[in-house]
Amino acid sequence: MKKLVIALVFALFPVSALAAVDETPVEVIAGAVELLAEKLDGRRDELAADRQALYAVIDEILLPRFDRKFAAQVVLAKHWRSADGEQRERFIEAFYQALLRRYADGVLEFEQSKVTVLPFRGDVSKPRTKVRSTVKLDDGSTVSVDYELVKRESGWLLFNVVIEGISYVRNFRAELDSEIRGSSLGAVIERLENEAGIVADVAGDELVNETDIAGDE
Repeated sequence: MKKLVIALVFALFPVSALAAVDETPVEVIAGAVELLAEKLDGRRDELAADRQALYAVIDEILLPRFDRKFAAQVVLAKHWRSADGEQRERFIEAFYQALLRRYADGVLEFEQSKVTVLPFRGDVSKPRTKVRSTVKLDDGSTVSVDYELVKRESGWLLFNVVIEGISYVRNFRAELDSEIRGSSLGAVIERLENEAGIVADVAGDELVNETDIAGDE
């Protein structure tokens, strides 16, 4: 179930950057459903066998449509305020990359026919809104999936998903708050970086993904 939840998050981010500025929130979601289906068509076996290719596909379509900074800020909550600039940047990247790698396989379970985007009932004049949908499971039952978006100059960006009333942002916030209290923010960032395969380039003072290093060899 958890893989399906994160798969739905990934599934509804990949929207055409050219059209995003003028799209309504529901058009962002509905269009993304169709686009992801196209991206996966005929490539599921290939991507299942090649994780780096799978990561690359997800990153290509997810990164432009996901407000990584805002999501990280909401997840860290009060710890964001006490973090310095370097810690914030490292957390944004590590959190995103760790999520991508932890739940990438779930994207392969996405089926367009099982997703129904409901009529929009929100207010596009407000800075945040929600798009509701339902997803049919293999046993025939349905779950409610709500997508929370924030308005930016580039258009509507997603930052949270709520499955049957359970928010992934709130879940991660509670999980990481407990971990930070038990250790430190720095330790949590290092764990996420290790999980994501990120290493520090001390000389260049920047973060480098291990897959990028391997590709340069």
